[in-house]
Amino acid sequence: MRKLRTIEMNRLSIEEFKEADKLSLIVVLDDVRSLYNVGSVFRTADAFRVEAVYLCGITATPPNAEIHKTALGGENSVDWRYFKTTEEAIEELHQQGVCVYSVEQVEHSTKLQDMSLDTLCSNTGNTRYAIVMGNEVKGVKQSVVDMSDGCLEIPQFGTKHSLNVSVTAGIVIWEFARQVLLK
Repeated sequence: MRKLRTIEMNRLSIEEFKEADKLSLIVVLDDVRSLYNVGSVFRTADAFRVEAVYLCGITATPPNAEIHKTALGGENSVDWRYFKTTEEAIEELHQQGVCVYSVEQVEHSTKLQDMSLDTLCSNTGNTRYAIVMGNEVKGVKQSVVDMSDGCLEIPQFGTKHSLNVSVTAGIVIWEFARQVLLK
């Protein structure tokens, strides 16, 4: 086995990325305080050609050296918008017909392994999705959970009650990509 050189991976240029078809998924960051987590989400969003990242509340925005440190340029390829509140972002997404799911531990959540995009918001006919990722300590705000079409949950089996927000984003984005891009 030989490790591939970067040139052999046939990656898109930023211009090609901007023009390419995207995964119909928007990642919404609800008051994420760590700039490194924000950067990591951008990098993962680039890897799976996510449509956009919405940065809300106290979540920092590019350009920023700390975001760039983990995004490694993903903040330049992935479209992003800033909203003063997450609630404003959710309202706009719903007006555009986007199905919004918060990633949070709540009563009657859908376990990630049980999620099927064929049935997620099937009663509305939506084929565009958004996932809301919460603050590192407090998670997704209850008011945002209340506005969501539902909640997704990653089952956990250890002593901790949550995963790092950027790790969670990676897992959930992968599941969306698996169900859409790898059919």
